[in-house]
Amino acid sequence: MPKYNVVSMPGDGIGQTVLPEAIRVLEAAGFEADYHHADIGWEFWRSEGNPLPDRTIDLLEKYKIGLFGAITSKPKVKTAEELDPSLRGKGLVYFSPIVKMRQHFNLDVCIRPCISFPNNPLNFVLRDGDGLFEPKIDTVVFRQNTEGLYGGVEWTNPPDQVYDALMTHPKMQGFADCPREDMAISTRIFTRKACHRIMQSAFEYAKKFGYKSVTLCEKPNVLRETSGMMEEEGKKVAENYPDIQLWSTNIDAQMMWITKNPQDYGVIVAGNMFGDIISDGFAGLVGGLGFACSANIGEEVAVFEPTHGSAPKYFELEPSIVNPIAMILSACMMLDHIGETEKATKIKNAVAKVVVEGKVRTYDMLKLRGSTKAVTEGGAASTQQMTDAIIAAL
Repeated sequence: MPKYNVVSMPGDGIGQTVLPEAIRVLEAAGFEADYHHADIGWEFWRSEGNPLPDRTIDLLEKYKIGLFGAITSKPKVKTAEELDPSLRGKGLVYFSPIVKMRQHFNLDVCIRPCISFPNNPLNFVLRDGDGLFEPKIDTVVFRQNTEGLYGGVEWTNPPDQVYDALMTHPKMQGFADCPREDMAISTRIFTRKACHRIMQSAFEYAKKFGYKSVTLCEKPNVLRETSGMMEEEGKKVAENYPDIQLWSTNIDAQMMWITKNPQDYGVIVAGNMFGDIISDGFAGLVGGLGFACSANIGEEVAVFEPTHGSAPKYFELEPSIVNPIAMILSACMMLDHIGETEKATKIKNAVAKVVVEGKVRTYDMLKLRGSTKAVTEGGAASTQQMTDAIIAAL
């Protein structure tokens, strides 16, 4: 009997393409598991009014480990228009299933490595006196995953009790002339416990893997209460790690600095929205979302996913041309999490070998555009061919 049970959630679009490829690589590396398919995504919103069915939650509660592909989320108007007619008018409200999953299981620590592979043609380059050079980027973003602007506490035309409470704040007087029906409000809620846990996790990671600094990337000069609380907890945690420096940067300035000196940053910590922004910024320096993996870690449950979306326009292409590496690296993060470090390292080394050899590259790595025929004739490998090359390199 396999030692492990993994909940497999392909989701929407290319999630259904790349997740099976990652499982092929896992099996080729000798990882044995029973995979339990679980429903999630847009089609289940349309047909059931729930993009994260209870049966999927039950599987995660039972097996604790999940591999997730991608989901499609659409604007508010589209969510209502595409709901099955039999479900309309019943007060159903769409909420992102991955955000709901994170909150339900308190998957509050999101880890997003942004590490460059040598000879990746998409790597960021800088210029010095001798010409162009490719800085070695080895940054890991810790994103607080359950609170902040993604907490879901928001209103359009806020109800009386909410509006009246907000109007007690002096700054709300600037909005007193705005009709309530023309007002939309989103909250940014931080809690001390969650701030402490994400900072603690980041410093522990830095200690384990030898990073010399942890950078807290927020905006405490403007968001004085929320970012200020994160700063307070960061300083408390840092006292227990005298060999690791705590740096503090503002999100806007940090986005400039990542294109000036990205090699200077090791572990970065941020709240939900800023963590999303900074991790995508760094991903763009190491090959884009085709190389961007992530882990959502709670005290009991953990879910691993690429950070790219469902890319519907690529889903029906035959053959598929999307890059499976982000999903494969997410599977490696799962292996590391459950203690299968040797297999994870073996797979990552195989990916690095394929990238450095440069013989097999997907369309994004070749910067090609156009139809499937055009990019394949231009030398781009299919999704399956990239997986085959990684398996051959194991």
